[in-house]
Amino acid sequence: MSTANQNLPVRQYAPQYKQMLSTVFDVTSAFQGVLAPIQVLDGVQENTKAFSVKTNTTPVVIGTYNTDKDSAGFGNGSNTNRFGARTEVIYGNTDVDYDYTLAIHEGFDRYTVNNDLNAAVADRLKLQSEAQTRYMSTKIGKFLGDNAGKTEALADLSEENVRGLFNKLSAYVVNTEINAAMTVYLRAELYNAIVDMTANTSAKGSSVSLDSNGLLKYKGFTLVETAEQYFPTGVVAFVCAPSIVIPFVGISTARTVESETFDGQALQAAAKGGTFVLDDNKKAIIKVTATLA
Repeated sequence: MSTANQNLPVRQYAPQYKQMLSTVFDVTSAFQGVLAPIQVLDGVQENTKAFSVKTNTTPVVIGTYNTDKDSAGFGNGSNTNRFGARTEVIYGNTDVDYDYTLAIHEGFDRYTVNNDLNAAVADRLKLQSEAQTRYMSTKIGKFLGDNAGKTEALADLSEENVRGLFNKLSAYVVNTEINAAMTVYLRAELYNAIVDMTANTSAKGSSVSLDSNGLLKYKGFTLVETAEQYFPTGVVAFVCAPSIVIPFVGISTARTVESETFDGQALQAAAKGGTFVLDDNKKAIIKVTATLA
């Protein structure tokens, strides 16, 4: 394959874009606690598959030890062993696919940009990373909604109903044996309803700060106020265990090329992303729905 480029320079920015995107995402993304560190690869070649995971669907069988006198070669040997039927353990490969794309297409004309081209490219990569992080956060919010293993409905923001919701959440976490510190990512309306509850008093050991509108925990759940634009329509909160969702991005290219239609350079990038969670961990994602005025 020819690498001729009509003597026009091409500068690759894939590593810089990769580093900047991952840095911004890990610092500013919504639903941060539920996410493992973002996986970012540059120069990807697979157009659909991101990676494979090994999963095991073999159920655990709890048997009983057989002490019959005719088992395992004893007596008449009618039973071959005393451990019961043997279960074969097999792992399978599960492919994880990309499910959305990202692109950059901007231009820098030397006559009009009014800045050093390299500095301008660096600025735009940073701003693009911030914008794409917000875009990915919206995708992750939808992913959490689609993959929640439990849904709870909240009728309204009255103190009685909010308290009842958290009692249900607490019972579900205990009974499902989720052995992790759970975080509630919630919209401002629900957060403020909890802060304003009359039951949250210092007499009960509550540490509500009216000056800072702050409440770190409620009924054992860590509260993280999250912008409503990252929640799907009709969802007011997600309750999640930490680091169970893996976000990933594969960067095909990030480059500047000399333009033949103006005196300057075009900045181009193409990437694809997705999100993954094991089926077993979906039980540790709870969706709270409500219709708020």
